[in-house]
Amino acid sequence: MGDAKDSPLKFPTDYPVKIVGRPEGDFRERVRAILERHAPGIEAGRLTERPSANGNFVSITVNLHAHSRAQIEALVSELKSCPGVMMLL
Repeated sequence: MGDAKDSPLKFPTDYPVKIVGRPEGDFRERVRAILERHAPGIEAGRLTERPSANGNFVSITVNLHAHSRAQIEALVSELKSCPGVMMLL
């Protein structure tokens, strides 16, 4: 992601992350466990979940209160490798 001094972000900051996947098995639990590892104690109001029109997909959006660029990078990296995650925005 480049050098932290080149980043327009100033920390701490709110940083939205949307995770899209199929609502099968323990997908939600895996995603929430990853979120909890990288941002312990996320407030319920910072997390939303929305099914697609046909129910084939679910998007989980978290408005992360990020403390550093490294925190965001580690979270995104682990989410990318999570089984069932199809897209990150």
